[in-house]
Amino acid sequence: MVFAVGLVAGCSGSPKAPASSTATTVPTTTTAGPAIGGMAEQLQQAFIAAVNRVRPSVVEISTRAGLGSGVVFDDRGDIVTNAHVVGTATSFQVSLSDGRTLPGALVGAYSPDDLAVIRVSASSLPAPAVLADSAAVQVGELVLAVGNPLGLSSSVTDGIVSFNGRTVSEGNGVVLPATIQTSAPINPGNSGGALVDLTGQVIGIPTLAASDTQDGGTAPGIGFAIPSNTVKLIAGQLAATGTVTSTGRAALGIRGATAVSASGAASGVIVVAVTAGGAADRAGVRAGDLVTAINGRTTPTLASLFDLLAGLKVGDTATVTVSRAGASRAISVVLEQQPSGT
Repeated sequence: MVFAVGLVAGCSGSPKAPASSTATTVPTTTTAGPAIGGMAEQLQQAFIAAVNRVRPSVVEISTRAGLGSGVVFDDRGDIVTNAHVVGTATSFQVSLSDGRTLPGALVGAYSPDDLAVIRVSASSLPAPAVLADSAAVQVGELVLAVGNPLGLSSSVTDGIVSFNGRTVSEGNGVVLPATIQTSAPINPGNSGGALVDLTGQVIGIPTLAASDTQDGGTAPGIGFAIPSNTVKLIAGQLAATGTVTSTGRAALGIRGATAVSASGAASGVIVVAVTAGGAADRAGVRAGDLVTAINGRTTPTLASLFDLLAGLKVGDTATVTVSRAGASRAISVVLEQQPSGT
């Protein structure tokens, strides 16, 4: 960070008074340097305190497929991480910041939000990390990403919050709503670690970095973290029961498929089935309808429909445009909660 340094104001340029005259004292201005130096020192100390607070709670997770990071979630030995870090594994090696390596076992995973919980059993485990209210996070806040990028344990990078509430796709059918975008570098191995504010509270779980569509490499300074409020909701259920029953995700209550025109182009989402008594059913959506837009935004594919729903909330009223018997109509649907596992 670059700080502007103030200049020292000069004294009066009047000639020296004769000995018999009464000398006039000219006040001098203070320099801004010490004040700014103090601010820099305070900021540095805030960084150090934040790292010291959260670093013991960040662990390294090893599977046969690779390495990732995790965060101590509670005092029972539960550790939250990304579902893609866990993969298909059910047992793990968990390395703590104090050098100990412990066996871990899978408690549960929820792939739609790319979150998982594993558990270790040992005495004197690090204190759980404190999860902040991610809804209160402001764009421009200074943040730190703590994890194990490229296997370099307990590494820290810094940046700011670039956006709060970005819906992003992982490219594997997983759409993450309301992510926190950050300029703090996120590299392979950071996944599942901690994105923290300057109080050392976790505001998100770093999950992925944007890719450059031109050369396929990582786009520097554009990373995304699952917000801490989602972590509380999903990881809390996984830790308690190993499953997720309250997803917090909006759904239409349909089963659909991408419709393809005679030319081979995607033309909308055909409603294959409507959940009896569900949101779409109550609103009058029928099997065979072709969903072409939600809130005026086109849905040429099933994936695009999921992308739009990910940015909406349970209880929102969405205008669903459908084509039925060659005629277009707009139907208001009060969105319901997406069932677990779908």
